[in-house]
Amino acid sequence: MAALQITNYVSSIKRSTPRFRACSLQTPPAANLLRTPMVTTTSSQTSYRSGVDTSTISNKNNVDDKLVIAQLYAVAEAAADRAEMHDIIGKQRDNWNHLLLHSINSITLAASAAAGISAMPPVVMLQSSSPNHLQLAFKLSSALLFAASTAMMTITSKIQPSQLAEEQRNATRLFRQIDKSIHTTLNLAAIRSRSSSTPTEADVKVAVERVLALDKAYPLPLLPGMLDKFPTKLEPTIWWPKFNRRSSSSSVGGDIRSNGWSQGLEREMEGIVAKLRSKDIEQYVHFGNKLLAINRVVAVAGPILCGLAAVGASMVGVAALGPFPVLLGVVGGALAAVANTLQHAGQAGTVVELSRNCAGFYKNLGEEIEWNLREGEAEKREEGELFKLKVALKLGRTLSDLQQFGRSVVDHGDEPNNIGDHFAGKLF
Repeated sequence: MAALQITNYVSSIKRSTPRFRACSLQTPPAANLLRTPMVTTTSSQTSYRSGVDTSTISNKNNVDDKLVIAQLYAVAEAAADRAEMHDIIGKQRDNWNHLLLHSINSITLAASAAAGISAMPPVVMLQSSSPNHLQLAFKLSSALLFAASTAMMTITSKIQPSQLAEEQRNATRLFRQIDKSIHTTLNLAAIRSRSSSTPTEADVKVAVERVLALDKAYPLPLLPGMLDKFPTKLEPTIWWPKFNRRSSSSSVGGDIRSNGWSQGLEREMEGIVAKLRSKDIEQYVHFGNKLLAINRVVAVAGPILCGLAAVGASMVGVAALGPFPVLLGVVGGALAAVANTLQHAGQAGTVVELSRNCAGFYKNLGEEIEWNLREGEAEKREEGELFKLKVALKLGRTLSDLQQFGRSVVDHGDEPNNIGDHFAGKLF
């Protein structure tokens, strides 16, 4: 009987291995994954060693594992699809920014030229038999062009196409990050033979929550649902689900390592979190608020100048006002074109969005570190050395540099000893 079980076990491994390798290298459709044979080493080996028939339990576990993996592939496909949609819409809105910028400037400058021509003396009007008609034509054309430019400039300042494009670019990157992380989880589960490394329903729940949090942080619709481009106060972007509260933190005693964690590593991480909060996040929030205020002024000034130019162009030729109308039309139009260029060619909205995203990046890193430190049992945390490597890469530091920086912040507060660093991050 035992020999028969060994033969069945070996033959099942041979039948499953080729398809298992294909599954780890490419993404099959989620609907077909439930029919894909999977290797189950732990349950088979337990059955062989104990001599107990656990085929029913093994089959149930296999079905559950296949369902979880199928769900993870479904989430990965949804994330990849969203990344493609955000990429396409991001390119479209970037084209909007360029086309609207050049169109509005062309219309505004053409209106300024028409306003100037309408104020010329009748003799200059090509010696026409009806110079007044030509003056009226240029005058009306200038007023209409200024009115159209004012409306277009108001809408463009409201939606901020350059900022919309940056939102979609960042959303594309983050959705692709989710897709890659899911495939990394599945590949690691395929490499390891321990059942504890098999993906669980908790992994599926976390992946779904990450996708939905990104949908909320970077909405696709323009109207309604567009993010407020001129908030009262700029806040870091939140594109991740809330971290579940864990038990109160308890330091790993002495220098004894547990799951890669030690008391020294905990102190380093605490110092990094403190520095992220006091310097890095605060820096980008402060800079973003300053730039937001400037962008708000320019966004209001452009349409106002263009509207005043339209009023001036419509009053050209009124003797009581003298040269003031033509001066307002020509100069106002030129200043409106300058304001529009500063705002959209300078991509002020993009820089504001970059500030929000950078602050959000450091906020996310800080919350991730705190989430691990709050876990009282070191075995339930992410592996210490691996986590330290991830933090170092995100901050653009080497492991030794990160260790020295973290300890110096804890020991010396805002004046790191012999480092001269004012911020935790070196990446940006």
